[in-house]
Amino acid sequence: MSIGHTLLGLLESGPRHGYDLKRAFDEKFGHDRPLAYGQVYATMSRLLKNGLVEVDGVEAGGGPERKRYAITGAGVTDVSQWLAQPEKPEPYLQSTLYTKVVLALLTGRSAADLLETQRAEHLRLMRELTRRKQGGDLADQLICDHALFHLEADLRWLELTAARLDQLAKELAT
Repeated sequence: MSIGHTLLGLLESGPRHGYDLKRAFDEKFGHDRPLAYGQVYATMSRLLKNGLVEVDGVEAGGGPERKRYAITGAGVTDVSQWLAQPEKPEPYLQSTLYTKVVLALLTGRSAADLLETQRAEHLRLMRELTRRKQGGDLADQLICDHALFHLEADLRWLELTAARLDQLAKELAT
């Protein structure tokens, strides 16, 4: 996810302080991985330097001065271009899981046990996501569906790989 573009998009509704941007980000996108304040301010500093935001005002408070940021025309254009550009599909051709299976076979460990342990972990996470989805709002349901579909694809791969372990072991031995 592009943090910069996401913060720019949040600014399109109007100027905000860094604290407000973090709160809005976490509410909409950061359920599982909230944004750190340092990341917000470092990103805003970079966006300011690149002319994509401007300081709309500064307020004195009990602590450091609070800057209010506003998106510039260049920032709106940048977000529009980012939204219009399709994301590159991730083919996962260098999967850590595949690497573990091959290394298990090469080192005489049980790749079948590794796959079964991973399968159990996938199923555990799928149950957790399904519970979360049932109690969540539409945004949470969509995020959970995305993760569940990826986990289902992983499970199919785990099953296919388990069925082909003997063949893979023979090919690796040659």
